[in-house]
Amino acid sequence: MVRTDDAVVDEFFSRGGHTNNWAVLVCTSRFWFNYRHIANTLSVYRTVKRLGIPDSNIILMLADDVACNPRNVFPATVFNNAGRYLDLYGDNVEVDYRGYERLLSDDRSNILVYMTGHGGNEFLKFQDAEEISSFDLADAFEQMWEKQRYHEILFMIDTCQANTMYGQIYSPNILATGSSELGENSYSHHMDSDIGVAVIDRFTYYNLEFLEKIDMQSKSTLQDLFNSYDPALIHSTPGVRSDLFRRPLDKVLVTDFFGSVRNVELTGQQYNLSTSNAVHLSSFNEM
Repeated sequence: MVRTDDAVVDEFFSRGGHTNNWAVLVCTSRFWFNYRHIANTLSVYRTVKRLGIPDSNIILMLADDVACNPRNVFPATVFNNAGRYLDLYGDNVEVDYRGYERLLSDDRSNILVYMTGHGGNEFLKFQDAEEISSFDLADAFEQMWEKQRYHEILFMIDTCQANTMYGQIYSPNILATGSSELGENSYSHHMDSDIGVAVIDRFTYYNLEFLEKIDMQSKSTLQDLFNSYDPALIHSTPGVRSDLFRRPLDKVLVTDFFGSVRNVELTGQQYNLSTSNAVHLSSFNEM
């Protein structure tokens, strides 16, 4: 069978070229009334773990002050829905907010960078004490590129005026998406009357609604994900910036960033287990 040029091109662009995946998940808020930002981040954390990225390749940054907050009527839990179907905190959450945690990525790493919190025009607040600007973010990505710390990056941000945070990025192979345009707020989806606060934001909620249908073998693309965005449901205008990214979005699998690459090495050599066992037993008997 002779392959067409189109088939070769499709295969080339559908291969990410990466050998490992990382996720950097950052909640920049603290305090009880920002419960939804913790839930946003833990929801994405659960998703990337479900799709195969191990804790060793995830940096999770949280204030971690919600689960055991004295106002939490369901101690040691965090939920992202009013029905409380799924405890996001669970038994296996590994919070990496300590200073010695490092991103050990390389030039074949695809990295998902997810951020949520309170922000404005080209800035994002960190725990109401400090700020990171769009220029800071752009320079951080450029340093990563110069040090060969990534192959491709998907930057996703859920905050007020989120899309202004990726306008200054200038490094190659970075794709960005955000929840709201300049002058727009990012809204919560719903609250839990028992907990007393909103439990998830709309942009993250609808991303998760799409991602929950994905498994590790899925052929869904990032274009499919972005096409699912509905401003009428999100109540703001989500954005996508792809001019720095080299691959067509309809060829980029969702799992290229939310999933994991598993290296499998095949060998043609065969092993006769029964013979091998006999040799070991013979050697043992002679001892």
